[in-house]
Amino acid sequence: MLGKSERELVADVEERLVKRFDQLPPARVSTAVLAAHTRFQDSSIRDFIPLLVERRVSAELAALS
Repeated sequence: MLGKSERELVADVEERLVKRFDQLPPARVSTAVLAAHTRFQDSSIRDFIPLLVERRVSAELAALS
């Protein structure tokens, strides 16, 4: 069985963050995830992108709540 793609892993991150920050509109979380993921589009090493996206967005959304 092959592992999940980066896109699938980032979608999993988004799902977790929507549940974690349920006081915020899901669209706000989605926008933050997309913006964070876009920041890493030119990175040559892709293995840790989902983790970095999750950390960045978690910090951003925690500051809002």
